[in-house]
Amino acid sequence: MDKKFVRGGVGVMILNKQGQILLGKRHPVKENSAFKAEGTWTFPGGKMDFGETFENCAKREVFEETSLKLNNVKILSVNNNFNEHAHFVTIGLFCDDFEGTPKIMEPDEIMEWKWFDINKLPKPMYFPTAKMIKNYLEKSFYLEEQEKP
Repeated sequence: MDKKFVRGGVGVMILNKQGQILLGKRHPVKENSAFKAEGTWTFPGGKMDFGETFENCAKREVFEETSLKLNNVKILSVNNNFNEHAHFVTIGLFCDDFEGTPKIMEPDEIMEWKWFDINKLPKPMYFPTAKMIKNYLEKSFYLEEQEKP
């Protein structure tokens, strides 16, 4: 039996001047999601590198995925995300101070970047992203969930 590990990652909620959030459509075939969540809408983000701060990971991942330069990021939430495929502790970060226009930098992973009204979100949503949006709307740092049997 293979030993499973808990990993750490970040998701970044980017809010523009019009009050919209940035979401990317995961590639339905080529994207290699640990959660097997191909075809869902997600925040930019990814796995942390050894020794990396949450903020630096957020800035690096967002730049690699969108070409946006984040000037200021703040920790928004922490969530325990898992399913039968993977388990991540996800640090949610928030940014409304950035430079640039989102570009598709990793076409094998994200097909498009689009701005959405937080009250009119596309479906299907990547479940860690949906939890972060709930954190933001409910002003809740952590959303407790029951362990799955």
